[in-house]
Amino acid sequence: MKVPFHIVQGRRERLARLLRANGYLPLVEVCQRLGVSQATARRDLVALAADKAIIRTYGGAISEYDEGFASFRDRQRSHRAAKMRIAQAALGLLKPGSTCFLDAGTTIHLLAEAIAEADIRPLTIVTNNLPVAEALSDAKGVEVDLVAGRYAARQRVLLGAKAQRSVTLWQFDAAFLSAEGMNEEGLWNSQADVVALQRAVAEMAPMVAFCIDASKVGERAPEFLLPWTCVHRLVTDATAAALRGARIPILKHKVLAA
Repeated sequence: MKVPFHIVQGRRERLARLLRANGYLPLVEVCQRLGVSQATARRDLVALAADKAIIRTYGGAISEYDEGFASFRDRQRSHRAAKMRIAQAALGLLKPGSTCFLDAGTTIHLLAEAIAEADIRPLTIVTNNLPVAEALSDAKGVEVDLVAGRYAARQRVLLGAKAQRSVTLWQFDAAFLSAEGMNEEGLWNSQADVVALQRAVAEMAPMVAFCIDASKVGERAPEFLLPWTCVHRLVTDATAAALRGARIPILKHKVLAA
């Protein structure tokens, strides 16, 4: 019996999401996850490859999401002045002797550059962001630790299940995170494995600060990240009026005006 097209399309969309979240899946696991035969799985992979949503490999497939994601260099140029103000404001939240996680955002990279120039020592910085590690590599009194994980070249970050497991090796005093959107529901980001790592870190850190510029107000991204109840600080250049207009619940202790 022929399967209706909308069911086939829905299954292929689910497969594309699974590949984005995992980076790579062997054919056997595709069959297990979707509950289909190898012949059906191969047809789905062929269709997704034709749409340039994935890259087929011997015995499986990898996501092509990284190729479509804006490069780190491209994102660095966007709203740079605002991001620099946010980074300087976030710097005031760091305390000597603390262990902090810095994630993959370009604003977070500017925070790392600010840390390198500031007199906040000693510090332990844990990150999945290679540019952050590079920015702090020569900073005296700053220990830099990279998480394990799969390397996403365009973002220049380490992601995946290994990265999520490796962050559990540390006890964080604070986490500085980024997002692609914020609205009344909470925070949003672009990629499932980015969100999974951020959630793992947020569960462990007693102080979670999101550094987000005003262009993200009222925006959503493909993946829901966290509700506002999980956020301790929002460091942003967005005005209180803009946040209220987007129905973002703001409290004085949650917002730092950058």
